[in-house]
Amino acid sequence: MLAPGPAKKLVVTVNESDRAHGRTVYNALLELFRHKGLAGATVSRGIAGFTGRGAIGSIDQPDVQRPLPVRIEVVDTAEAIERVLPDVYDLVERGLVEVQDTTVVKLSAGSDAPPPAGREELVRLVGKAKMLRIHLGADDRWEGVPLYEAIVKRARQLDVAGATVYRGILGYGAHKRIHHARALSLSKDDPILVSVVDEAEKVDRLLSALEGMVTGGCLVAISDVTVVKYVPHAEAPELAAG
Repeated sequence: MLAPGPAKKLVVTVNESDRAHGRTVYNALLELFRHKGLAGATVSRGIAGFTGRGAIGSIDQPDVQRPLPVRIEVVDTAEAIERVLPDVYDLVERGLVEVQDTTVVKLSAGSDAPPPAGREELVRLVGKAKMLRIHLGADDRWEGVPLYEAIVKRARQLDVAGATVYRGILGYGAHKRIHHARALSLSKDDPILVSVVDEAEKVDRLLSALEGMVTGGCLVAISDVTVVKYVPHAEAPELAAG
């Protein structure tokens, strides 16, 4: 069982059309991680990208049908990640394999409790920071709304610099049950990743606020990052009356 504390994050980025041993590489990797007993894994499909010197593919060009990049992310102990790397190298003939230091904050299943309130001023975020990742399910809920939506709203209330929700196309968690994305709309079986980047203090404050919210099957991890640029979107101009 993966316990809170220092851990490793393995990230593999490949092309969704890449195949190994008669199946897609991302499917083969997911089955490998599950077979090796890793804590959980999520596959996310990019909306645009390219491989090497190839043409750029985009989800906005469905008629082109170019394969898009997929990202397989798994968090576990350093020993577990090290144990699985030789098999990963065997499956991934082209792509990117990364191993990063991370900290597991929570991996559990539990019940609900109301979050605390709070608000602070948004500051410009450049330099050393923390990345918070929360892996959960699309069917997880908090006070009648999807949990991922409640997390983003709570982050905004706390003036966190930004939050992004990724919909996985394939994944599994502590119970080892494979989740599939079976339609364009979110179904209850879809794996979800919420990613937040901000100063360590704000991430800690958000974690405290989420303590009673993120209680079902989940994985919460923190990584050190360096923000090289942070520019908020400009406010949309108001329409002139006339």
